[in-house]
Formats: sequence, C-alpha cells, structure tokens
Amino acid sequence: MPNNIAVLGGGSWGIAVANLLNMNGSNVSIWEFNPADYESLIENRQNKVKLPGVIIPDRIEIYNDLAEAVEGRSIICLAIPSHTVADVCRQLDAVELDREITFLNLAKGIDTETLQRMSEVIIENLQRADSSNVATLSGPSHAEEVAQGMPTSVVIGCSDEDRAGYLRDIFSNHFFRAYSSPDIIGVETGGAFKNVIAIASGILDGLSGGDNAKGALFTRGLAEILRLGVAMGANPLTFAGLSGLGDLVTTCISRHSRNRTFGEKIGKGSSFESALAEMTMVVEGVKTTEAAYKLMSEYGIEMPITVQVHEILFNSKDPQSALLDLMTRDLKSEF
Repeated sequence: MPNNIAVLGGGSWGIAVANLLNMNGSNVSIWEFNPADYESLIENRQNKVKLPGVIIPDRIEIYNDLAEAVEGRSIICLAIPSHTVADVCRQLDAVELDREITFLNLAKGIDTETLQRMSEVIIENLQRADSSNVATLSGPSHAEEVAQGMPTSVVIGCSDEDRAGYLRDIFSNHFFRAYSSPDIIGVETGGAFKNVIAIASGILDGLSGGDNAKGALFTRGLAEILRLGVAMGANPLTFAGLSGLGDLVTTCISRHSRNRTFGEKIGKGSSFESALAEMTMVVEGVKTTEAAYKLMSEYGIEMPITVQVHEILFNSKDPQSALLDLMTRDLKSEF
C-alpha cells in the first residue's frame, strides 16, 4: 500500500524530495505557502527560479492550503527554511492530522532565539509531535543532483530506531541511499553547524586561499562542530558520518552550495548586505553562525573559526585580517 506523504515547501529541496518519493511509489502532495509561487508551480509544474527544468509529475498534487495538503497524510516532510519551522508547526497544530503521524525535518539550522535544534522546535510547537515521531534527514544532498538522479547517500536520525528504519526504506532506491541513526542530536548539529564552515570556505575561495588552507579548514572546522555537538549531547562518531564529514566537505566545495557561494562573495569584497541580496535562496549559515556563537558561549566551547566568521558577518571585520588572526593564534597540540 503506497505511503501518503506531504512535503511542505515548494523550493528546490521540497521538489527534489517530492519527485524522489513519487518515483518510489508514494502518494505525494506539495504545499507552497506563497500564493504567487503556488500559481507558478501549478502553471509550469516546475520552480523556474530555484530548480529550473525539473518537472513535477502530474501525479503530485500541489496545494496552497495547508489543511488540504496534509489531509490523510501519515508522513509530513518539512522542506522549509529553519527560521520558518516554528510558525509552520503552529499552523499545523490547528489542522486535523493522521492518527499515526510522522514528522520528518529536512531543514539544517538552529533557532536563533531559543537555540533549539529543529526537532526540538517541532516538538515545542506541535502537540502531536514528540521525540518518538520526529525525525531529521541530513547529509550531502544538494537538490540539483538528487533531482537529476545522481548517486546520493543521507542519514535519517530518530530516537525511535524502527521509525528511522521505516523512513530509510521509503526514501531509498537505486541512486538515493539512506542510512538510519538513533543519534538525532548528532545528525542535526552536524547538518546545521557545517554551514558556518561552508561560509568560511567560500570566504577562503574569495581570498584565493589555496588547497592547503582548505584542507586545514575542513579538519579544524570539523573539530569545532564535534566539540559543540558533543557538548549538546551528540555521539562523537556521528560526525565521522554523512551528516558530519560527508555534508561538511560537500557543502564546502560544491558550486551548488549557497553558503559557500555567499562566503565567496564576501571574500571577494562584497558587503554582508550586498552578498545576501544577490542570493536567490536562503543562506542558512548566516542565522546558524549567530546561533553557534551564542551556543559556544553557553557551553564554554572554543570555536575560533566560528568566532571569525561571526566577526566578518556581523561586525564587518576584514576577511584577510580574520584569516591572519586564525593563523597567528597561540600554538598548541592538535589533540
């Protein structure tokens, strides 16, 4: 019997996930909140700005009304920017949901006000949500490549391992391979904090920093992510996996990465405001940098790369000066 799934969000990732699940035999709906974007999706069966050329099959129903989009659906995928998750969950709380419901978060971020992970935001704002029926999918999975059927592997974290395995089976096919993990904290923190390092990677590209520096950035960036993630309760081994090292490297080097692209503009001399204005999609790493900076202070964690990215973005620090400050810190043992 086909699974009935609603994908909230008609952007690039929402469409890629909806098409994937449709290909795998599920009955899928897409909810697009913006009326103009909804009308464009209905008319063109594609998002011409965010994922041009990728057609949404007629079998996938597209809605502007949230209640209609989730009616009779047993799985709800939230493919929306992290800063909108709380509001959408409050809207969901007012509609009738399936009794056996699963919420799958696809956003990679931290709430800047509450400093909650996305699964915590969902549970906080949805009465039907709890730790057993909320999961998060993360890993190196650019929508542009998933939509083209290019080989991709991800991990689905959930404290309920049976539910994680169930979702893993629904998503997997010959080009999209999902793993499961009980460590949702590690899956979410790795997926979120890697965007801060991706901005740093873009800044380094803009400064023509070279491959040696990039290799060091990946390594020391992962060390920062691991330190903070473990302090928040994650299993350190998770950061050696797809939502840690895998997503970090991909986001730091890919031409599809909006965080790396945004950072490169700044490294080449653009101001924070002008670089952000040129982006057509949400740069999750901006708000995550703010959240990571607050969390490192709260937990007493040393995160020098995060500090310098924060200084560049929010205090107009010169990127070259930030790089010099990183390179001339007090010398110490690696581990």
